[in-house]
Amino acid sequence: MQERLAEVAAGVAAHLDHVLAPFGTGELAQAMRYATEGGKRLRAYLVIEGARLHGVPAEQAIWPATAIEALHAYSLVHDDMPCMDDDDLRRGRPTVHRKWDEATAVLVGDALQSLAFECVADPRAGSGEVRAELCLGLARAAGGQGMVLGQALDIAAETAGTPLSLDEITTLQAGKTGALIIWSGIAGAVMAGADPAPLTRYAQAVGLAFQIADDILDVEGCAEETGKAVGKDAAAGKATFVSHLGLAGAKSRASALIDEAIAALDIYGEDGDDLRALARFVIARSS
Repeated sequence: MQERLAEVAAGVAAHLDHVLAPFGTGELAQAMRYATEGGKRLRAYLVIEGARLHGVPAEQAIWPATAIEALHAYSLVHDDMPCMDDDDLRRGRPTVHRKWDEATAVLVGDALQSLAFECVADPRAGSGEVRAELCLGLARAAGGQGMVLGQALDIAAETAGTPLSLDEITTLQAGKTGALIIWSGIAGAVMAGADPAPLTRYAQAVGLAFQIADDILDVEGCAEETGKAVGKDAAAGKATFVSHLGLAGAKSRASALIDEAIAALDIYGEDGDDLRALARFVIARSS
């Protein structure tokens, strides 16, 4: 699984270089490339594997796979800024606003977001109908009904009089993290005109397990491995899956979700093995 993940990551990195080439070598372009470097490329992997399951050519799937990585990078750049989470490290390196400045970070995020839609809208991503459906789905997943809403709820929780309940945290993370993971999970089915329901169930479970695993890493992880600060949630008195369920309870819940995700792939038989392996990796990772 690690070998396949690395293979997909390398392909996406090369395609990001390709789509970023027209931006030139100025400061904005340099910062955009910096922001997109590294990471596990889990979302791109979901796109590529979902496409493979449905017989979609790799040269078509690489466009939405690159799009989701550009959009994810934008979200991290903005999320790290002082007005949001105020983080100094991302993937073991200074965040964009620390390496450059806040204005550059805003512009980098804006440019990467528009690049994501440029990639999804590219004619090589599929028919006009397919591209329209991918664009609509990505807009909803990324915006005020999805990731941005989740981030807004997260910011509001920091000054709320009482910590969020478990249900409220689940709703928050369904937007902040889960929406883009679901889009990634079903993109292959959309490209093929197939029923997205099995991959929707898979991606919903994987997305929630991913966030629970992040909460666990904030307790058990170390900055050297995670590439970012740890222990911030507890220090801020922030409600998390771990604070509600306890460490053992959070691990049990994450494991149960992975079982749900794997069961959703039964329809694909052995062809779903790579996605099954990814689901297991989500809660076994150290970063």
